[in-house]
Amino acid sequence: MTPLIATGLNTFYGKSHILHGVGLELREGEIVALLGRNGAGKTTAIRSLMGLTPPRSGTVKFFDQDTTHLPTFRLAALGVGYVPEGRRIFTNLTVEENLKVPDGLPGPWDIARVYKLFPRLAERKGNKGSQLSGGEQEMLSISRALLLNPKLLMLDEPSQGLAPLIVEEVFRIVVAARAEGMSVLLVEQNVRAAVAIADRAYVLEDGKVVYEGNAAEFGRDEERVRELAGASAAKWNLD
Repeated sequence: MTPLIATGLNTFYGKSHILHGVGLELREGEIVALLGRNGAGKTTAIRSLMGLTPPRSGTVKFFDQDTTHLPTFRLAALGVGYVPEGRRIFTNLTVEENLKVPDGLPGPWDIARVYKLFPRLAERKGNKGSQLSGGEQEMLSISRALLLNPKLLMLDEPSQGLAPLIVEEVFRIVVAARAEGMSVLLVEQNVRAAVAIADRAYVLEDGKVVYEGNAAEFGRDEERVRELAGASAAKWNLD
């Protein structure tokens, strides 16, 4: 089964045409990065895939099943985990209470394993979400998605607003998820961090796919990186 295939997505906000015939594919066991400048359509794309902003035309298939018009909660039952932009944790609940919310599929991920992966969350399990730093909130948001034991993990701008060391930690978790057999769609503005871990990349510009191919190859083309994704030349290293 192919984890994700989207074809010909046209998505609107009111009369504004945001996505123009967007298509992408995520194969089993790979990390795919969806890149682009602010306003390029990245978040609209992932929201269209998740059914949060349904496309006006086009098709979305998860695991060979047409999900274009399915409600979002049905995708979780298929094995899709989603980490939204802005974390969206329950700020009035404790860390542990947040982790008890997901009702996922059977699998290797449970709260004890999440605490082992993120010792910082274990230390703060009695703290409310509102008392956590941005990095801790991102860890909590990712943990809730992992507790669904998904086959496919989708993350929207996980590095946004985080310090570089925390970004490295979050991206190591993404790599670890792939090592567990998950496929990962990573929507990211931090191009250097994304291409360092991704197998393939798509670049959006004005709601259209303008690049599709090998992520490392894209990362080596400094002129294209600057032109299409607005990234700096700074080296990103996960060693």
